[in-house]
Amino acid sequence: MSEAAAVLKWGVERRLEFIEFRLFWEGGVNRSDIIEMFDVSVPQASKDLTHYQERAPQNAIYDKSAKRYVASPQFSPIFLKPDPDSYLSRLRSLAEGLADPGESWIAHPPETDIALTPRRDVDADVLKAILGAVRENRSIEVYYQSMNSRRADPVWRRMTPHAFGYDGFRWHTRAYCHIDNKFKDFLLPRILGTRDIGVPGPGSEQDALWNETFNIEIGPHPRLTSGQRAVVAKDYGMVKERAVLTVRYAMLFYVLKRLGLLGDASQQNPRTQHIVALNAHETECALKRAEFELGEAEQAPRGSGGA
Repeated sequence: MSEAAAVLKWGVERRLEFIEFRLFWEGGVNRSDIIEMFDVSVPQASKDLTHYQERAPQNAIYDKSAKRYVASPQFSPIFLKPDPDSYLSRLRSLAEGLADPGESWIAHPPETDIALTPRRDVDADVLKAILGAVRENRSIEVYYQSMNSRRADPVWRRMTPHAFGYDGFRWHTRAYCHIDNKFKDFLLPRILGTRDIGVPGPGSEQDALWNETFNIEIGPHPRLTSGQRAVVAKDYGMVKERAVLTVRYAMLFYVLKRLGLLGDASQQNPRTQHIVALNAHETECALKRAEFELGEAEQAPRGSGGA
């Protein structure tokens, strides 16, 4: 955000950012767009457009035939940092039905489909209770259905939650388990009820696997062609065919699973597995340490403790 934008009031700044969003991503914007998006008056919308032209006179040209402002060839954003990830996240939220067009700022979204996964049912009261326990640094009893063979039926168990994790498919809470006396992951959909807020157990500062990180070094699959390696390097933001991903030990299993790096990726088909871990031995050692206390959210391949 530029200094010019920083001195503006938040509401005005937000509308100027919207003007620039529409100019950059959709080619143009008009007064009615601002009125519809922010529920402001006609004079206010006109004032916003005038204000924008004063701040960025080189960016917008009025197209009389289209009756809207369009981006000029000299367009250079000052209120918006054009971010493809941000735009595509908005597009994904639209496609998944998590946002409506008004919330996304996208006036004319392209036809989009998403490889959907079944939505996990998290109870609102359960989530609220766990958030409260985290916020107040308290323990809480949860009625939890484990997939552990030793606990076939749901049981009440006390935990002290301190954080949340998402593996791309499922949400879990990171918590100290008062039964097993260690930090574990508890899947939110498997928490069937909550009760009895109480005295906390050890806090986040004692959760070494959450606080400590490991660097996964990734590179293109060695059996790809030079051209294929170059495009994989570009895709993953690599420099000299190398990128470093800094991951919490508590999230390492999930990250490796999503990247296809749980086994020896170099032995997999490069057409489907495009990257490998360059520090494969170190990653394997780090995974063994992480899996030892992986917890309930995933059954690890080498027998980690389940909730």
